[in-house]
Amino acid sequence: MENKVAENPFKNRGLEPNNNTSFIVVTALFVTLYVVSNIMAVKVIGLWNLFYFDAGTITFPFAYMLGDVLTEIWGYKTARKVIFTTFLCNIVVVICTQIGVWLPSPDYLDVTAQAYNTMFSYVPRIVLASLTGFLLGELSNAWLMEKIKKWTAGKRLWVRTIGSSAVAYVFDSLPFVLIAFAGTVSARDLMLMIAFQYVSKLLIEAVFGTPMAYAVISALRKRL
Repeated sequence: MENKVAENPFKNRGLEPNNNTSFIVVTALFVTLYVVSNIMAVKVIGLWNLFYFDAGTITFPFAYMLGDVLTEIWGYKTARKVIFTTFLCNIVVVICTQIGVWLPSPDYLDVTAQAYNTMFSYVPRIVLASLTGFLLGELSNAWLMEKIKKWTAGKRLWVRTIGSSAVAYVFDSLPFVLIAFAGTVSARDLMLMIAFQYVSKLLIEAVFGTPMAYAVISALRKRL
């Protein structure tokens, strides 16, 4: 009689991250938002000649929102892997775009080449500041999400999303501004930049990011 091997009952359930389309989509959006935020950071926005912040401040909280989704649905260990992967992806973007700066271009495309070079001529301390802020901020955000979830017995998602971000944005904004701008602007301007970045990111997270997190998490739980 032919021996038959019983089929793995979990094979087609799509619960494992590696076999889950939802996980791939959330991860891809997380990586994209972080890379886009860093590119947008080249544009500085000024309000009333008093508050200055980079354009990436607008999109960065949504990357945090997706980090919350990753931790809530797949857990801290999986979220941590995605965070390190995103970290490496950004290094690849920096290296590749910098190679583009070094490569020659024809004379008739000089204007385009100058615009590209201006956009992607990275200042080393800015790159270091961005990578440091992201790694410290996202890891602390994911870790706190997991801890607060245990403390609240899985209830009150908004406490986890806003509470974890309230702490994580300190680890993100503080090292970024200090590494990127210390010694180039006054101490007063440094404090203003840190405060404005922190408040604006947390406000965007609370007003827009948390409702979106509720919607995405609810949809994923139904799907999974």
